[in-house]
Amino acid sequence: MTINVQNQNPTPTGRFVSRLTRDTMALVLAGGRGSRLENLTDWRAKPAVPFGGKFRIVDFPLSNCLNSGIRRVGVLTQYKAHSLIRHIQRGWGMIGGDFGPFIELLPAQQRTDENSWYQGTADAVFQNIDIIRSLGPKHVVVLAGDHVYKMDYGPMLAYHVAQQSDLTVGCIEVPIADASAFGVMDMAEDGSIKAFQEKPENPAELAGKPGISLASMGIYIFDVEFLVRELIQDHKNENSSHDFGKDIIPKVIETSRVFGYSFLDKQSGEQSYWKDVGTVDSFWQANLELTNVVPDLNLYDKDWPIWTHQEQAPPAKFVFNSDDKKGIATDSMVSGGCIISGAEVRESLLFSNVTIDEFSVVERSVLLPDVVVNRNCEIKNAVVDKGCVIPQGTKIGFDREADSKKYHVSPNGITLVTPDMLGQSLHRVV
Repeated sequence: MTINVQNQNPTPTGRFVSRLTRDTMALVLAGGRGSRLENLTDWRAKPAVPFGGKFRIVDFPLSNCLNSGIRRVGVLTQYKAHSLIRHIQRGWGMIGGDFGPFIELLPAQQRTDENSWYQGTADAVFQNIDIIRSLGPKHVVVLAGDHVYKMDYGPMLAYHVAQQSDLTVGCIEVPIADASAFGVMDMAEDGSIKAFQEKPENPAELAGKPGISLASMGIYIFDVEFLVRELIQDHKNENSSHDFGKDIIPKVIETSRVFGYSFLDKQSGEQSYWKDVGTVDSFWQANLELTNVVPDLNLYDKDWPIWTHQEQAPPAKFVFNSDDKKGIATDSMVSGGCIISGAEVRESLLFSNVTIDEFSVVERSVLLPDVVVNRNCEIKNAVVDKGCVIPQGTKIGFDREADSKKYHVSPNGITLVTPDMLGQSLHRVV
């Protein structure tokens, strides 16, 4: 059965999709550092980075699994995983038990080789083959744990089965200027993948769309027997870097049925929202886009909720309303526990328990949890990391040269401030 790539979202019965998701296991790759986020990942893995006022990035693929009906999920961790592990334990502990559903942490444990940790994305899955086999799924969905999007994996599973595919790769269109950060593919009319390059220096353009490339979303669906066989072969290859994008996919497209699945809105047929918030600029922009009147990513969607752990915090509070000082926020998102005390917040996103004191102004900025902004501060076009205490009278975002001496300034002029940069080390190494 062949489904044209332009109309590739089948409409199977709900019972058919539920049977597919019941027989599927998901593995979320959450062990990467995400070095392009600079100092935001000095002390946490990229999937643990806060996003959207109350969430962490990993909450999006995990919520997609839960909402899609995939209830057997392993989260593979490695790099500086403490905050990620604690978040999964607190926020996702409601999924688990002796009767099937679970979200389980799978840290690097040197299960297959006592001399090595996870060496690549494929090796991370290989080192958990025994767990996959013991659960006996028919399909395995491998997911990147560091992208922000809402997606029902059921239709992609149905497409995978309809195409009799060994491997199906989720794909999305990106500007060619950004494509070097992704796996880039060439897809035939019937949806089969003809070529795949991981992070090419000169990405190929999509036919008929100048300036656009077709990129991998980091979502792979495998038939389990095919996956196990390919992982074992790759493990034996001493010349392999043991990565899905660099090694597995380019190899199997020559010999196996490998198809692409375009991530399209089922109503409009247009490309759906998906963001790799892998740089300071993209992280800042994606967060601020949520303050738009009608953002592309709807966090208020009751039909597709994003689940998370959030500490119990009192409502946000705005105090003082006199001529010389007003506690106000406009075109902004303000989370629980925040206190805006005679200060002004414009076009900004504040995470939980942020305090902004009198006569300060915060504009077009993202303030992560527990930030304190003291009196008479001005902050513009900035990302302020969790726990920062901004000294009284500080100006950030007005003098790029001066900021560069103290903080990290991105190519687009966004200033990243962390506690270490302020001499307020929260993570002490003895």
